[in-house]
Amino acid sequence: MQYNTLFGPVPSRRLGISLGIDLVPMKICTLNCIYCECGKTSNLTLERKEYVSFEAVKRELTHYLAHHARPDYITFSGSGEPTLNSKIGDVIRFLKDRVLDVPVAVLTNSTLFSQKQVRSDIKNAAVVIPSLDAATEKIFNKINRPSPHLHVDTIINGLIQFRKEYSGKIWLEVFILPGMNDTKAELNALKLVIGKIKPDQVHLNTLDRPGSVSTLRAATREELERVLNVFQMENAAIVADPPEHKALFAYRKDTTAAILGTIARRPCTSKDLSEILGLQVNEVDTYLKSLEADEKIKIVKQKRGLFYQLSQKGCTRNR
Repeated sequence: MQYNTLFGPVPSRRLGISLGIDLVPMKICTLNCIYCECGKTSNLTLERKEYVSFEAVKRELTHYLAHHARPDYITFSGSGEPTLNSKIGDVIRFLKDRVLDVPVAVLTNSTLFSQKQVRSDIKNAAVVIPSLDAATEKIFNKINRPSPHLHVDTIINGLIQFRKEYSGKIWLEVFILPGMNDTKAELNALKLVIGKIKPDQVHLNTLDRPGSVSTLRAATREELERVLNVFQMENAAIVADPPEHKALFAYRKDTTAAILGTIARRPCTSKDLSEILGLQVNEVDTYLKSLEADEKIKIVKQKRGLFYQLSQKGCTRNR
């Protein structure tokens, strides 16, 4: 069976082997973040609806669970904001009834948490990983480029309310962009807000591949450690280091070899590889990140977008 809403399972630095569920078409989102690796948002919206049908997701999950080994997590993520799908609560309840031994995680940009229905829809997830990149309106608008009716104070208040209602784990992700949200004033504002949200963990992240704005750069290890020093939180950690998941990738060596073999012949975009190999873009991107971290491939910017080609190290290893 060909899966259209499921992707993976793929190795995740935080969730082990994770089966992904993509509930919105690419790229429907409430934000148009300058660092998004999926590119520019094509449909900037706050409208919740059944973008991908519940019945289609249920059918694919039923088939997958009957024919494959259990992953470590089943994760709602993908190429847009998953809580925009009005049936996300139905899918989570279906999973809770059918797969008692696999926890559910939700990766979200937090923008709809002010809505009681959204908070209720995801309350049965074991882990929610919301993002918050700014605590002031100016920096929020600069980094996240939101739908016109979104305001950072509303998002923060939604997160605070969610914490009060939700008994699972909250791992709050803060994406650090040097020169934007790492000033002393912004970090202190974030620290104050995080104290009110009371997440179980705070994860500092940064670019590991070009975002939709090509001039951005990743924060260095030293810069991320400086943020930790400002936060002074025992539950805060840097998650931006290249993932140590060679062991996790051992079970999918065929895919890694197929990607390397394909781009050895000609440079490809992640979309090209998705079409050639019959994989979802999200899944291809995960393999590309690992190969890039291992210096087997490199990115070359061309007129049509970002192309992947073998690095000198990759060429040597594949002779």
